Amino acid sequence: MVTAVLIIGLAVAVFVGFNIGGSSTGVAFGPAVGSRLVSKTGAAALFTGFALLGGATVGTEVIETMGGRIVPADQFTLAASVGVLFFVGLALLISNLFGVPASTSMTAVGAIAGLGVASGSLDYAVMFEIVSAWIVAPVLAFWICAVVGRYLYPYLDAWFGIDRSDGALFVLDRSGSVPIPHLAEDTSRKEGFWSAIVLAISCYMAFSAGASNTANAVAPLVGGGAISITQGVVLAAAAIGLGSFTIARRTLDTVGNDLTDLPLLASLVVAIVSATIITVLSEFGIPASLAVSATMCIVGLGWGRATRTTTVASAATAAIQGSEETTTISTNALAADDTATGTTAGDVAGDVTGDTANGDVAGAGGVPGIGEEEPDELAANDLFDPATTGRVVMLWIMTPSLSAAASFVLFELFPVYGGT
Repeated sequence: MVTAVLIIGLAVAVFVGFNIGGSSTGVAFGPAVGSRLVSKTGAAALFTGFALLGGATVGTEVIETMGGRIVPADQFTLAASVGVLFFVGLALLISNLFGVPASTSMTAVGAIAGLGVASGSLDYAVMFEIVSAWIVAPVLAFWICAVVGRYLYPYLDAWFGIDRSDGALFVLDRSGSVPIPHLAEDTSRKEGFWSAIVLAISCYMAFSAGASNTANAVAPLVGGGAISITQGVVLAAAAIGLGSFTIARRTLDTVGNDLTDLPLLASLVVAIVSATIITVLSEFGIPASLAVSATMCIVGLGWGRATRTTTVASAATAAIQGSEETTTISTNALAADDTATGTTAGDVAGDVTGDTANGDVAGAGGVPGIGEEEPDELAANDLFDPATTGRVVMLWIMTPSLSAAASFVLFELFPVYGGT
């Protein structure tokens, strides 16, 4: 009987890892695929390798948190582990069917929390620490990229901008016994260098995904002693790779093409910010979501770029006087946020950074100053898709909630956890 339950548990862990690969590959390599730096198959291969590396190093800290800190390790019987992992996989499958990068860590922690509430063993202090990180990380990701998009991006683009050539970046010289890659005829050295940097950062994101997400597939089994940490990492990496090569293709399209116009420089900004946030949290053993942070980086960058058509003074004048002209400008510039608090948040960002210091007059290097760019030249809808973003956020909320509620009901009706 125990052997049969263990086999089921391993199968469910593979099912969860499969869905993690489907979700997180798009987050890590969506920008690179959207910029045509790498094929979907190449992205899947790179993601699998670096996710394994991340899980085997930094990821062990997260496994220990999810396998014994949220609820005591002795609560994870084989039956309880199967129940937790099943609801994680089910919630992730729903998100992947919608083509949205799911919040894997939030969904997994939600299922474990449901077990903890039903068994009365939930460590609320640890949960508060984790949930606080969930709130801070995406907000920090959004505002860092929003500030970059509003105040720094045009200057970075002028200094490091890359004109993407048509066709392949590299060609293989097969004249020798070993094929050697060379830059394609139409590819400049500058384009080749920055393309390699973007690809390297995508691999860094895959490392971060492995560090934070490996635990989501195997932590209950490791915590309960059914498998070792090493066995868990290998099992999770294999399952993640399977998902990367299959169902990740739709998520790659969503992240790389639907959320915002994402040139090479933007890909680099998104990757560096999101991967760094998640790697730091993983070092502290906090299971944070790369999907949430990376997507909020994309949204924040697009929103920040869209707000360059107005200054803080113009937005304030429109709000106070209701001037038709300034209202039109502000509406076009702030179309990425329909709420009243969105304008206030944009004003706060402008006040903190300083519109005057950053270009209310014409910017350096021929870059138009803030408020001088024409709305039709920097259309918000081309930089930021509110409908797609709304769908993503809705499923972020739905999947962990569904996982936690279903897990609680199961263990309340069938108390198969430890100590019963």
